Amino acid sequence: MFPKGGVFFFSHPKTTDSPYTHKEDDMRGKSFIIGTLVLLLVCVGALNIGAGKADAAEKAIKWKMQTHWPASSPSFAASAQVLVKTLKENTNGRLEIELFPADALVPSKELFNAVKRGMMEIVITSSAYPRDQVPLMDVCSGLPMNFDSPWEAAYFHKEMGFDKMVSDAFAQHGLYYWPDKVYPTELSLKKPVRKFEDFKGLKLRSSGILQVYLTSLGAAAMMLPGSEIYAALTSGVVDGAHWGAVQGSNSMGFYEVSKFHLRPALNVAATDIVLINMKAMGALPADIQQIVRKTLEEHFWERTKEYEILEANAMTKVQKEKGVELIQLGQEDVKKMEAAAMALWDDVAKRHPDNAKAVQMLKDFHASDKSSEVKKLKDSH
Repeated sequence: MFPKGGVFFFSHPKTTDSPYTHKEDDMRGKSFIIGTLVLLLVCVGALNIGAGKADAAEKAIKWKMQTHWPASSPSFAASAQVLVKTLKENTNGRLEIELFPADALVPSKELFNAVKRGMMEIVITSSAYPRDQVPLMDVCSGLPMNFDSPWEAAYFHKEMGFDKMVSDAFAQHGLYYWPDKVYPTELSLKKPVRKFEDFKGLKLRSSGILQVYLTSLGAAAMMLPGSEIYAALTSGVVDGAHWGAVQGSNSMGFYEVSKFHLRPALNVAATDIVLINMKAMGALPADIQQIVRKTLEEHFWERTKEYEILEANAMTKVQKEKGVELIQLGQEDVKKMEAAAMALWDDVAKRHPDNAKAVQMLKDFHASDKSSEVKKLKDSH
């Protein structure tokens, strides 16, 4: 320590025996800084991961969906549950749908009003139910004796523009529409129908335009929700019913008391439809909206193909295991059924301009040979 101009300066003593050098001090300081930075980065990363998880959870959009199918119906699992699962997977968990079976939240016939009012964002319902609100449902739910196969119906919907017509009709109610699938509707019966005249006096559970048709054949057709059909069959309230075709009848327990299955099909149609509230859809991020649309379109083709295969397998099974007799009406009786159907087609056409256009499209389809186009459509899917 030496005084210079009244100010004391301290000098660092030079020691040759110190264990550390200035260079080593610098290295230790740098190591400390680097270690601190690494620790900070790890902490920040952990915080970001936690924030990312929280953000993902916040972005999970919750919807509710009720169907008109009881939980026992094969379509509840094969259509509704699969659709919910697929939408969650395709959106990486960003769209979660809570699923309810028939009548869990509202009566099945009120599903149209429920989704229109926003009580639920999405529903699967019968196209036969909203006939009063959307007259075109008389055609969508399946004019009697309309097609010979699901692929003819698919061609009519997707290639001839019928789906676009139906979409436009539902848009007026603030709803988006997709068909779940197209498939046949056939009667299972406690009493055999071996000729056209045997329809007279039969008490049948039906719905929509088919209820009108079966009544025109001389039957006493009545509407019952799916949850009440089995009891009506066992108690004798009805002599037969339709719930899809073989798969539907089997899953609902009809063949425990109904040992006859009738063909031809009463119709082939988009009997089950998906409706989405437009405001709910519009509130979704744009990419999720696209995923929903794409998923529903793919779902239609997958379910249509799957249902056709499973239907054939189900017929063989119930014949063997439950003693069901398959009755195929003869050509003359089928012609009588078709004649009765044509009269009803004309009545439906008079109900609304959209119906008139759709019925004419259907007549044009039958007036021309579309077999090659239908086959091409089937082969492409």
